[in-house]
Amino acid sequence: MDKETVSSRDVRVAVIGAGMAGILAAIRLRESGYTDVVVYEKAGKVGGTWRENTYPGLTCDVPSHVYTYSFAPNPEWTRLLPPGGEIFNYFEDIANRYGVTEMIRFHQEIVGCAFDGERWVLETRSGEREVFDFVIAATGFLHHPSYPDIEGIDSFKGAIFHTARWDHSVPLDGQRIGVIGNGSTGVQIVTALAGRAGKLKHFQRTAQWVLKVPNPEFSEAQRAAFRTDPATLEYMKNEPEYAAAQAFFRNAILDAESEGIKMIEARCRENLETSVKDPVLREKLRPNYVPVCKRIVSSPDYYEAIQHPNSELVTEAIARIEPEGIRMQDGTLHELDVIALATGFKADAYLRPMNVTGRNGVHLNDVWARRAAAYLAVSIPDFPNLFLLNGPSSPVGNFSLIDIAEQQMNYTLQLINQTRDGNCRHLSVSQAAMADYEQRRIAAAKKTVWATGCKSWYLDAEGVPTSWPWSYEVFVDAMSKPDLQAYEVA
Repeated sequence: MDKETVSSRDVRVAVIGAGMAGILAAIRLRESGYTDVVVYEKAGKVGGTWRENTYPGLTCDVPSHVYTYSFAPNPEWTRLLPPGGEIFNYFEDIANRYGVTEMIRFHQEIVGCAFDGERWVLETRSGEREVFDFVIAATGFLHHPSYPDIEGIDSFKGAIFHTARWDHSVPLDGQRIGVIGNGSTGVQIVTALAGRAGKLKHFQRTAQWVLKVPNPEFSEAQRAAFRTDPATLEYMKNEPEYAAAQAFFRNAILDAESEGIKMIEARCRENLETSVKDPVLREKLRPNYVPVCKRIVSSPDYYEAIQHPNSELVTEAIARIEPEGIRMQDGTLHELDVIALATGFKADAYLRPMNVTGRNGVHLNDVWARRAAAYLAVSIPDFPNLFLLNGPSSPVGNFSLIDIAEQQMNYTLQLINQTRDGNCRHLSVSQAAMADYEQRRIAAAKKTVWATGCKSWYLDAEGVPTSWPWSYEVFVDAMSKPDLQAYEVA
């Protein structure tokens, strides 16, 4: 196939997923002149995790004006930390405003994705098959709920559901509610329900470090200024104090012995010591690991919520779930009407359980049998013209996910343009470059705060941190221009 033929033909691109990253990919592809783009979405709406999660108290822990696309500021945020419903509305509005909605095939889950030696053949659950030159996987990593392995979980006679499958038909006011799990989701739910539940039991397996972060409302005058003064809106996105705090945090977590980690710990300890009056409860809430080893929990008022007269922190081990409630290993039965499972997601799923087959019949499930891995979080050896956004080793623990996706999409477009410009037909990272990257990444990851001994979704099955282990500046530089020497180009 000569250069002229390659340059003139339409390049077909499939985007899998219509969450934050999928919407971004579709917009950037269209802006770059790619008109034959199809977005596949398994659900009936856009929004990804912000569509799936609708639990009481849902809030983003990134400031609202930072958690927006760089090209689409939003003057209508009502709070510093945006509520989940507003975030969903933002993404739905952007999809409509930029013409992405018309590119989406809703209720079309991709179950098969196979490279036939030349192009990618995608198969939906309904049996449809289509062929594409490129596939961009924007499937996210927090959308397959993780259910706890607790005996009798199906025997409960009340309402029981995962927090990402919240049943809004279930009454909450005055009810006896149990929340299993105390990461950010569990903390947000407890905070939202402490004054509503008749009795609220928070079942804690491991204590969390909680950083007190205020969440003030924006006044109508402030929002009016955001609407009329672009400079004010831009200032909010790059607010110096927050930018400095983020830079401090990003650098601190790269070294578990850093002064930054000690300062973060001091702030968390101060929050605990000054907020919790009961010394017994305070010790139950005190973690025994280095802060930020797990994703740190930001909350303006969790400690106040767990001290509400109707709230109770339960730290004994769960033995089983019974029809009437939760039985502890010491024999205590906590009688409940509602159980919310704030037990997280299968964060290592990425493309799975989709059946993805690359060059010469290699199966992604086999390649990722030990751990999910991708070169610079974007490309996988023997899977040409398949690129990931927010894939394995993305900096999900230390940067804004929108910023990550935008930079990864810029990198990916440069690779796709190699084909459009007639320089090649296929690109995928070489085995040698992948092996070198993984060796360096794992060595660096073992020096970060995530490797200091706690259990978290940041770790793979062997206990190796999966998040980007280098600085933000290194990430920006890596994403600025692909090193084609690392790629097999055909």
